[in-house]
Order: sequence, then structure tokens, then C-alpha cells
Amino acid sequence: MSSMPTPLPILYSFRRCPYAMRARLAIAASGQTCALREVVLRNKPPEMIAVSPKGTVPVMVMPDARVIEESLEIMYWALDRSDPEGWLAPLKNDRNEIDALIAENDGPFKNDLDRYKYPTRYENSELLYHRRQGAAFLEKLNARLLKTDYLSGDNFTFADAAISPFVRQFANTDRGWFDALDLSGVQRWLQSILESDRFLAVMKKYPAWETGMDEPAFPSS
Repeated sequence: MSSMPTPLPILYSFRRCPYAMRARLAIAASGQTCALREVVLRNKPPEMIAVSPKGTVPVMVMPDARVIEESLEIMYWALDRSDPEGWLAPLKNDRNEIDALIAENDGPFKNDLDRYKYPTRYENSELLYHRRQGAAFLEKLNARLLKTDYLSGDNFTFADAAISPFVRQFANTDRGWFDALDLSGVQRWLQSILESDRFLAVMKKYPAWETGMDEPAFPSS
């Protein structure tokens, strides 16, 4: 008698969301497989809201019904199970420094990014001020990237996956302005990531999931 296949974790994702991007990058690097539910944020499926009322992506639902609602936690979940490329290795010696860099990305930089990219959503938002503030964070990254290929050395690791989707969004807000900045380290780093097979694979387009639809396996084989 054949046994039933083990259910896969379900990942609710939105292709262009930087939080979801970094979760998908870590899942792909770990070799873990999940069932992908691509959502439309203006029409979120009730199944997602039922397990995560906050209504933001990514959300991971385990076969035992445990829910992981934060992108960094999903990254750790995947890499703690399998880390063939050593993404977590720099955290052994530089955990505080890397955590601080990611916290600055997720806090002040994300705040400036939102107000630069979507100034009409925020009352009294000064686009150019927030663009300058965001560029100051990029200067900090650039200083690191003039010394090494990636943020934690010469290999793409956890910090690069956690931060690069947000820098991508900042750069794409006004690509001509970004490309003209004196930030050769950041520009080289970002371009190498965007052109990588891994990034292109996790940015594959999927149809929006609706109740009753089959979920494609992610990463796709």
C-alpha cells in the first residue's frame, strides 16, 4: 500500500513584495519545498486572513497548522533545516553587526523608502528629504561593498538576501537618479544579484491563487 504524500508548508506570497522576496530567496537556497499561493494584495484570500489577520505577506502555514508571519523568521526556518551555501555562517561571529544592519534596513530605511516611493500616501511627506535619508543608508552599504563583493564577505549570504530586495525597490523608484549616484559598490552588488539565476528564478510569475486552485510547488523543478 502506498503512503499519502507528506503535505507541504503553504507560502502566501506576493511577487514584488521585498519581504516576500527575501523569504523566497532563503527557501530556494535551502532546498526546502512549499506550496505557493500568490496573492493579490487588494483582494487577499480569506484563507490567508483566517490564519494571519494582519493581512501582510509572506505568511507560512505548516502542515501542523503552525503559522510563521515574519519574513526573517521564515528565512531562519528554511536555513536552519538546510543551509548548503552557508548563508548563516557569518552570523556566528558577526551576529550583532548583521542584525543591526538588517534592523536599520527594516526600520529607518524602509520608512524613508515608503515615503520616497509613495509620497502621496503620507501626510507632509517630503520626497527629496526621504530620498536623501535613504541614500545615506546606501552610503553605509557602499562602504562595505567597496571592500568585499557582498555585505558579509565574498559570498552572497543572509544579509544580502534580507536587504537587497529593499535596495532594488529604492533603486527602481528613479533608476536614472540611482545609477548616477557615486555608489559603485552598491550598484555593482545590486546588479549582480538582479542578474543572478537565483533571483530570476524566485521572481517567476505565477497566477493569483484563488480558493480551490492547485498550488504550484516552490521552487519549481
